[in-house]
Amino acid sequence: MTSKSVPSPADSAAESEAPEPIGEHLRIYASTELARAIACLGWRGGRIHEGVHQARKSLRRTRATLALGAPVLGSGAHLIDRELRRINRNLSRLRDAHALVETLDRLHRKSDEQVAHTLRRARRSAARARAEYTHVCVAADPGLADRRSLLGVLQAAMTALPWTVLDASSVQLALQDSAQRMEAAGLRARNRGDDEDWHRWRRRVRRLSQQLRALDGVIAPPSRVGEFDKRLANLLGEAQDYTLLREHCGKRSAFLHTDRALLRELSERGTETLRQRIETAAATSAA
Repeated sequence: MTSKSVPSPADSAAESEAPEPIGEHLRIYASTELARAIACLGWRGGRIHEGVHQARKSLRRTRATLALGAPVLGSGAHLIDRELRRINRNLSRLRDAHALVETLDRLHRKSDEQVAHTLRRARRSAARARAEYTHVCVAADPGLADRRSLLGVLQAAMTALPWTVLDASSVQLALQDSAQRMEAAGLRARNRGDDEDWHRWRRRVRRLSQQLRALDGVIAPPSRVGEFDKRLANLLGEAQDYTLLREHCGKRSAFLHTDRALLRELSERGTETLRQRIETAAATSAA
């Protein structure tokens, strides 16, 4: 009669310390971020704008994680990603209304008295426009409940994806693809200088950062990805704030006509300074 082997305490400890399968790790991460987005969209009153901001962050992190599984996760992942993108874009105007107020606050803190009065007046106009648009959004979807409900359905569908088929090789290929797209977007932005090209570069930098965050060291990134420079991501974000301000200085602007020229000048000056700093940061990262 053959006796059954009993695992030793050392074997049990080794099994408990075994690394979590990469697919399961990413599934848990993506599901947690999507749950966070749903919760943040439920924030009320004065917290609604911060809730939308945090929710959009989590939606982007979820999408970045899904991209690590493409095309292995199949067409279902593509459909989920498309809906997440649509919801995130749907929330962008609400976020931009608040981001504009925040940008004017930052400019005011570092301005001299000569322009401070104009910035305060512009801030009041932007705050009024924010309140009006927020009221419209909340009236159409109280508590943003419809969006939260849809996200709940997407979360259940995402959890059911075949995450277990993911392995280190496929994820590293996805990281390489992100890095190549980021580099191509950076080259295009620095050569052409178009606002949309710079914004695309920022999105590519942000996605790679989010994917590395999602992995959290579970696997070593391929050598091509190298060390990620968070300073570059922060500078691109600051530059986008100036672009947002400039976009709100057009014919349909909430700002007084007499203030728009000064605000546009501030945004253009800030953009030029930041893009020079970004060039330096990008050159340092590549060295």
